[in-house]
Amino acid sequence: MSFRRLLAVAGKELRHIARDVRTFLLVTIAPAFLLVTLSYVFSFDVDRVEIAVRDLDRSSISRAFLTSLTADGDVTAVYVQREGDVESLFTHNAVDLVLVIPHGFADAVLEGGPAEVQAIVDGADAIAAGQTVSLLESRVGAFVASLVPRPTEEGGRALNVSSRAWYNGTLKSLVSMVPGMMAVILCMPALALTLALTREKETGSFEGLIATPVRGTEYLLGKLLAYHGSGMLSVGLAWLVATFWFHVPFRGSFLTFLLLAGDYMVASMGVGLVIANFVRNQQTAMFLVLMVFFVPSFFIAGLILPVADDPVARAVAYILPTTHFIAISRGVFLKGLGLLALWRPASILLGMGSAFHIVGLLLFDKRLD
Repeated sequence: MSFRRLLAVAGKELRHIARDVRTFLLVTIAPAFLLVTLSYVFSFDVDRVEIAVRDLDRSSISRAFLTSLTADGDVTAVYVQREGDVESLFTHNAVDLVLVIPHGFADAVLEGGPAEVQAIVDGADAIAAGQTVSLLESRVGAFVASLVPRPTEEGGRALNVSSRAWYNGTLKSLVSMVPGMMAVILCMPALALTLALTREKETGSFEGLIATPVRGTEYLLGKLLAYHGSGMLSVGLAWLVATFWFHVPFRGSFLTFLLLAGDYMVASMGVGLVIANFVRNQQTAMFLVLMVFFVPSFFIAGLILPVADDPVARAVAYILPTTHFIAISRGVFLKGLGLLALWRPASILLGMGSAFHIVGLLLFDKRLD
């Protein structure tokens, strides 16, 4: 193998990436752009809630309760007088929830008994409705607990559970989704590599390669070197978007993150290399890469839901490179983990990438069928 020819191929491909706007955008800019758009799409946080209030108690306690609900501005309230207004408010999407404070609310609070309120929520958006109800329940509990201690049947104090979330104290979904989404959007350089390999077969430029002394190994490794280097630029841009645009806390080492992201690039490009050996047009190549990285990553790899306990689903998840990089990215970003703590997923990615590269190099044939 000639390193001179290998570097010549890599240099030629870098010039192509720099000169072709579509390829440059796909390799470097697309990951950062997708991180912004997809993170907002898959954000399940309810930042602002509009409620309508029917205060049947009309006491100082009920007014103080409503004041505590709306104190930070995340919850805004309007008053309604008639029960018939509820349907009209939901029909016109004027409010997210209707809160009914019954007669005797103040007495129940002061006596330490069950203080109940009725929440009527718009269930057309089930996710937003669940978040809204959870927000309301937490504020109701905090208000009642701040007024009087709840007695138990034996006359002692009730048990209060104090909860605290590590690494993501506000429990905002964006803080968790953005690092996890890195595994999905950083497949773009691998997609660009697969398209570059299939494009030369599809357009016929591969025929000119056959007549050159460049060996298949030199050709493939040169391509891999160019797209891997360009892909690392997209890693830096995606990191900037995560930390400065979304304000996701980054508690780990940037060099560690770059190293492990490079490990993921090796694995993802290995998958692209294998795919390129079996297809001869870019449309099919794009479909296969997206089917491997995008669709399973959202629902199987642990991005939105934890990896399933079912043996078949777990086996499929562990085959995907995104499963392991989701754990790595969240570990470095939110937990500040280093190489020693992340050696297992990093080793799996390295082994996976090495195996895919070896298979891809063995399958490649520098001739036309």
